[in-house]
Amino acid sequence: MKTSTITASLLLVSAMCTGCSFHARDAANYQKVTRELVESKGADIKGCYDSALKQDSKVAGTVVVKFTVQKETGKSANAKVDETASSAPANLGQCIVNALEGLALEPPDARDGDATFQWEFQVKT
Repeated sequence: MKTSTITASLLLVSAMCTGCSFHARDAANYQKVTRELVESKGADIKGCYDSALKQDSKVAGTVVVKFTVQKETGKSANAKVDETASSAPANLGQCIVNALEGLALEPPDARDGDATFQWEFQVKT
């Protein structure tokens, strides 16, 4: 299982929030902390693949998931499988989307971040 790219959009926030604490991460740091957040769900994602293997012992393929990290709250939103870039069964992709539900950056960032993660699943021979 292997993850790949994350890109943080560079949307500037002009609104100020008194009493709120937000980071203004650069793109590299945003990528790093978002990757760490997703990697914290590694056991759940492995569980998705293990379940898929129980249904089909030869299941393999790519799952690409895209989501937005919301500014000010840090919550992941609108997670969905990129069906054109994914080749694994739909139920595996949906399980991964469900596993990522509820993720949130702490502290949140001052701008939205668009994330794309890719997992490659192969049967060990």
